[in-house]
Amino acid sequence: MFCTLNTHKVDMEKLLGGQIGLEDFIFAHVQGQRKEVDVFKGEDALGLTITDNGAGYAFIKRIREGSIIDRIQVINVGDMIESINGRVLIGCRHYEVAKMLKELPKGRDFCLKLVEPLKAFDMISQRGTGRSVGGTQLGTGRGTLRLRAKGPATVQELPSAFEEKAIEKVDDLLENYMGIRDSELAASMVELGKDKQNPDEFAEALDETLGDFAFPDEFVFDVWGAIGDAKTGNRRNPKGHRF
Repeated sequence: MFCTLNTHKVDMEKLLGGQIGLEDFIFAHVQGQRKEVDVFKGEDALGLTITDNGAGYAFIKRIREGSIIDRIQVINVGDMIESINGRVLIGCRHYEVAKMLKELPKGRDFCLKLVEPLKAFDMISQRGTGRSVGGTQLGTGRGTLRLRAKGPATVQELPSAFEEKAIEKVDDLLENYMGIRDSELAASMVELGKDKQNPDEFAEALDETLGDFAFPDEFVFDVWGAIGDAKTGNRRNPKGHRF
């Protein structure tokens, strides 16, 4: 569907354009679930900002808080707009789609067909307003997300001293190997590895939960070492050597 530059997240501010550096990382996002939504245009403005990838696909870039679209929870940033009232939009630029939406008559329903990107973490909401998964509130910024190999995602309000050290070490390794910093991803990896007995068990759990990232073996081994170092208090540089 589209690619983002230097982030695996559905961040339309990082949509891949024409400028790519030698040290940049490109993350490809493939098609996920299709959605058909009837929307009542009760106001002139829907609260959408549209962008495109320059290859004929238009996407939702931003959703204004409190707007008509913001109140429809199944519509998210990153969704591709496939059609409006049956008119297929493949091949249209973002300004053409925005013009069509603006010209829709006020006070009437219209039909949006959308395709959402397949998410590496289906349980994580894209919006920052906070939604619940299994009764647990996510995405509010008031807690630390923990992914588990089995069972629902949970929020731990205060990570232990070991976890804080391990997350920092793993975040450094993410930057060194992948060119990104992502404390939530680092925390998820620490959660998966902290109770494992050996690197093989850790690699298996990592592949089961975060296999979409296809982490290289050397990286997985260094992450396992960083978690172990955090437990014992040893220090290790981003390449995995103790000092």
